[in-house]
Amino acid sequence: MTVAAILQAKGRSVQTIAPGERISDAVDILAQKRIGALVVVEKVDRIAGIVSERDVIRALSESGTGVLDAPISTIMTRNVVTCDESETIDSVMGRMTRGRFRHLPVEVAGRLVGIISIGDVVKVRIEQVEREAEDMRAYIATV
Repeated sequence: MTVAAILQAKGRSVQTIAPGERISDAVDILAQKRIGALVVVEKVDRIAGIVSERDVIRALSESGTGVLDAPISTIMTRNVVTCDESETIDSVMGRMTRGRFRHLPVEVAGRLVGIISIGDVVKVRIEQVEREAEDMRAYIATV
């Protein structure tokens, strides 16, 4: 199974924010949409960074509530790890686990086309394992 299959099932909608927007704006979007990360974009679908709940918490801990008026660019992760649609579930799961991050933007030709979370990946992997177990039970029943 590939990243494209996850995007086909869940959709390609991505919540984004501009680097100059305030951190408090990001907090509002994260809370309203009940999501864990926003992709920071410049121009048309060009990834400039990513900001997660963890980034906000870290900034609040280090700088206090005054940081909420600062631009997103001050706390975003700039070197964003991305994937493409052809990558396998096992490949992206390994990368997310090793990198200790939960969100992975999907790019095609340098443009943002979706985002997957570790929850999306785990869900698909569990479905695969359950399907394999059922196939094995069916095979054993015929022997």
